Amino acid sequence: MADEARPPLPPFTDETARQKVRLAEDAWNSRDPARVALAYTSDSQWRNRSRFIFGRAEIIAFLEEKWAAEQDYRLIKEIWAHQGNRIAVRFAYEYRNASGEWFRAYGNENWEFAENGLMRRRIASINDLAIDENARKLTFPQGRRPDDFPGLTELGL
Repeated sequence: MADEARPPLPPFTDETARQKVRLAEDAWNSRDPARVALAYTSDSQWRNRSRFIFGRAEIIAFLEEKWAAEQDYRLIKEIWAHQGNRIAVRFAYEYRNASGEWFRAYGNENWEFAENGLMRRRIASINDLAIDENARKLTFPQGRRPDDFPGLTELGL
């Protein structure tokens, strides 16, 4: 069974690549693993740090584990480059662990899309930095980042 189309579709323009990045950010900020997984092909391949993940069921399990451990998660993504059916992004997210310690994670992702607009490959490199709670910059309410909240460049990240 073919997956439904998920616009915008490749090849991406500057505008549609930015739209795709914002849609991904919004989905991840929902912290809903099933919702996030729908943006990927059923046989999607991920490398997330040192983990290799295959298909939607593994994506959902990974995200459930991730968001159980990363509390008060807030994410901002920013496009870095795009060409054809590929988009490169940089991102930062903040979270606290079960002990109440805060972290900011910095990373880069390379995305490759199928013709129907679903991501078939995601390669993520991520580093965590311990921060004091008063050093947090991603202070918007849980859920979608408000349109008037600054992006990574404006925040100096």
